[in-house]
Amino acid sequence: MASLSQLVDNVVVNTFELNGPDTRIGRKADNDLRIDEISVSGFHAAIEAVPNAYLEGTVDYYITDCDSTNGTFVNEIRVEGRQRLNSQDMVRIGWNEFRFVDEEENALEKTAYILG
Repeated sequence: MASLSQLVDNVVVNTFELNGPDTRIGRKADNDLRIDEISVSGFHAAIEAVPNAYLEGTVDYYITDCDSTNGTFVNEIRVEGRQRLNSQDMVRIGWNEFRFVDEEENALEKTAYILG
């Protein structure tokens, strides 16, 4: 299962599980992950869970900025279009910092390392 862990001064203060096929992030109340802060647009970004075409039972996660005012950043690079997320990527939405964690990806990486 994948999640976004909100960080303040590098300490996890909240963790949001990404349960559905789409997670909408923004300031408005109808978002799946609501961030009530002025630097976050009403509908700021979306994370999409997509089954991997090559590995059955594996899900890839993609983030898209939804024309937000302050942008969406992955590892301090502004997201243009749709970008794949890798476990441990740092995601910034407005002034809010999150760590993307995909437990399934971590397990696959360990298996690949052992087999490699």
